[in-house]
Amino acid sequence: PAHPDTPTDKPKIERTLQSVATLFAQHVAGYVGSSVERRGKNAEQDAVWSIVELQALLDEWIVAVWQNRPHDGLRDPVTPGKALTPNEKYAALVEVAGYVPVPLSAEDYIELLPSCWRRINAYGIRVNNRSYDAKALNPYRRQHSGVESKKGQWEVHYDPYDVSRIWVRNHHDEGWLAATWTHLRSHPVPFGELVWQHARSVLAQRGCDQATEAEIARAADDLLDRAAQGPAPTRQESKDRRVAGRTRATATPAWPRPPDTAEPCDEEPPPGGDEDADDIEIAQVIPLPVFDARKEAESWRL
Repeated sequence: PAHPDTPTDKPKIERTLQSVATLFAQHVAGYVGSSVERRGKNAEQDAVWSIVELQALLDEWIVAVWQNRPHDGLRDPVTPGKALTPNEKYAALVEVAGYVPVPLSAEDYIELLPSCWRRINAYGIRVNNRSYDAKALNPYRRQHSGVESKKGQWEVHYDPYDVSRIWVRNHHDEGWLAATWTHLRSHPVPFGELVWQHARSVLAQRGCDQATEAEIARAADDLLDRAAQGPAPTRQESKDRRVAGRTRATATPAWPRPPDTAEPCDEEPPPGGDEDADDIEIAQVIPLPVFDARKEAESWRL
């Protein structure tokens, strides 16, 4: 495979495939060679590896051999006379440019979630008093996972911030089996493990120590509904409460005030007492002209 209209990619790809054939493929049982004259005798009788197993062997060979094999095309300006391995060249580039950020895939995200080990029963899987089920679990119900250290249980990953589904690792085949919560249709509001545990504690305070899964789900749903509605309205609006609160707070000042010793003045001022008011001369107001940029520019011309 090469990029469109890029003939320079083909020799690199062909050389890489030739290196894989001479360094790895010819040592694999059932290798038939690149042509009929290079085909071994009864080579098809030695073909015992499947495609999946052969891919796993190739991946291991790339990590152990190819990445640690010096390549003439990998050089460093500091040591141009020494051919570097892909790992050495990558390490040198990391020192200069840092690591390359790679986004997580969906499987990587599931791998990082908390995990537990459960059995796949006829009703599904129980995780934290919740039942999960899916049609994908039908071939594995009451089956041994093959993990002897866990007594045949299956590895289950769950999201603590979303109890709507879980993921079961398929130990017989590769991949994950997604199972949804059995009460998801009746309570579609998403919530996490914290709300679930709080709903259980609320029911325990009410005397329901052995609350069922449906009761806990209803309590969690009711909790989220009350949180979305907000507090019940009172007689006074929020603005009225704010104004009243500020009035009460400023009615009595917190700082000490000087005593009010001033006496009210009952006498009227004598007529003509404001004689100096008429003697004040008002200055002449000279308005500023409006700035004209074009006129100002003409005055600067030589």
